[in-house]
Amino acid sequence: MNKVVISVLGQDRPGIIAAVSRILFEQGCNIENVDQTILQSEFSGIFIATIPVECGLDCLGNALRQGLKPLGQHVTIKRLDAPKPDPRFINAEPFVLTTRGPDRKGLVASVTAVIAKHGVNVTNLRAVFKGGDDPNDNFMIYEVDIPNDTDHRALYAELRATAADLDLEISIQHRKIFETLHRL
Repeated sequence: MNKVVISVLGQDRPGIIAAVSRILFEQGCNIENVDQTILQSEFSGIFIATIPVECGLDCLGNALRQGLKPLGQHVTIKRLDAPKPDPRFINAEPFVLTTRGPDRKGLVASVTAVIAKHGVNVTNLRAVFKGGDDPNDNFMIYEVDIPNDTDHRALYAELRATAADLDLEISIQHRKIFETLHRL
C-alpha cells in the first residue's frame, strides 16, 4: 500500500466529507487521518489515505476531481513520502502559545518569525481575526514543539518583546498545563 495526501478546498456545503470518503472507499483506499475546518465560508480538508498498489495517483485524482466537481471543490493529491525525523525534535516538548490583541497586518508573520528564529516547530495554528481593537475578537493559538536544547529564556523574552510591540497579550504554557487549566 502507498500513502497519499489529498487536499480539498472550496465553498463549504453539506456532503463534502461524505463524497470524499465514498470516493476513497470505492477506489479501495483507507483513510488514516483527516483534518478539516471551515475558514469563514471556505471548506478546507486534508486527508491521508493508503491506496492499493493497483490504484495510481492519476486514477484516484481523476475520480476525486470528477466526484467533487458538482460540489465545486478543488483537489490536490500527492504521494506521502516516508517521514524523515528531524533529530532536533526527538527531544522536544509541546507548548501552547496564545496571543490576543487588536487586529493588524503582520501579526502571524511577526510571531512566527520569532518562533522560526529559535528553531521551534509550529505543529498547529488557529488564528481568528474579526477586526477592530477588542482583544477578545482577535486571537491566535500556536501549538509548538520546542527542542530541549532551545534557550527558553531567550525565546520567551523575544516573544514577549514582539508581543509588546504589537500590543498583544501573550501566554506560553507547556501543553499539559494548558490542557489541565482549560479542562476546568
